[in-house]
Amino acid sequence: MQPRLISRCLLFPLVLLLAGFGSLCAAQPVVPKAVDVHLVTDEAKAALAILSKKKLHQSPTDADWQRLFSSEGFVRLKKREAAMNRAFEDVDFKIFVLSDALAERAPALEETLELWKRADMRRAARLALAYLPRGATIRAKIYPVIKPRENSFVFEVKDNPAIFLYLDPQVSRAKFENTLAHEFHHIGYGSGCPAQRTAEATARLPQNTQTVIKLIGAFGEGFAMLAAAGGPNIHPHAVSSAEERTRWDHDVGNFNKDLKQVETFFLNVMSNRLTNEQVREQTSSFFGVQGPWYTVGWKMSVVIEKTYGRAKLIQCICDQRRLLTTYNRAARKHNRRSVKQLALWSAELLKTIGPA
Repeated sequence: MQPRLISRCLLFPLVLLLAGFGSLCAAQPVVPKAVDVHLVTDEAKAALAILSKKKLHQSPTDADWQRLFSSEGFVRLKKREAAMNRAFEDVDFKIFVLSDALAERAPALEETLELWKRADMRRAARLALAYLPRGATIRAKIYPVIKPRENSFVFEVKDNPAIFLYLDPQVSRAKFENTLAHEFHHIGYGSGCPAQRTAEATARLPQNTQTVIKLIGAFGEGFAMLAAAGGPNIHPHAVSSAEERTRWDHDVGNFNKDLKQVETFFLNVMSNRLTNEQVREQTSSFFGVQGPWYTVGWKMSVVIEKTYGRAKLIQCICDQRRLLTTYNRAARKHNRRSVKQLALWSAELLKTIGPA
């Protein structure tokens, strides 16, 4: 999907606007751009500048540290760590930046940042938009950051979407773009899918059933894997390392077993057999490195798209009540013509969730 023009007034020659004809555009509605993404590298650049001085046996000045600690990337990173109740003190970060271990990695970090800066972020956004409903938008700032923890994450998705990516020399430009497309799909989902209508439709269901429907939304990781790859016939780890691809293939090979494991979890939730803490622990375990929320979600998405087309899959993405039932229909079609049979969700589970 191509970004839409803000206004047809953009067709007017610039000279007319400068001559005072801007008022002609006042009544035209402003259409938000489908894609508004920006790479913010100030935190990484400030840290690398300090590492450069260390290499020259120069001591960083107060201004150097101020540049780092006032950078947009650092300020928002610190805010996120505070929201997670994690200690994140400037003095500890100074020790990390001045460590010999980080100094050894400085040349690779600088090279990686330059590669990532040349990434085609708009292409990554278009991949995500192709698996979202018409009208979805992707607005985000992307922060490649040098930090002690090697995790990447999204932050403040509703108000000021941010994607923090650990600056990793093992991640190529192509893999970086793939990761962006994955995260962009998560962000675009919030702008394009009718969450409010879905919530209203499920509000009268038992609380445990509502919980299961929300949990089904975790299969969004699989949707995002498919979107980031660019289609059902492209391996989701086509640009990853051989190790990542092998692990994925092995885990997807356990699809039938993992689907039934997730089903047991859903049924236990609906039967109130689990404490809230057990639900949280099991939910977390299915994320893993790329656990069933990814692999089972991806496989279901592929089967639905190949059977009914992408438009039907997008309906399921936006209303998770339809996902399991639609997958079952598609899987039955698959099973009738294939030796390798796909597991189905049980009637016991489906009858409590939503529309057929």
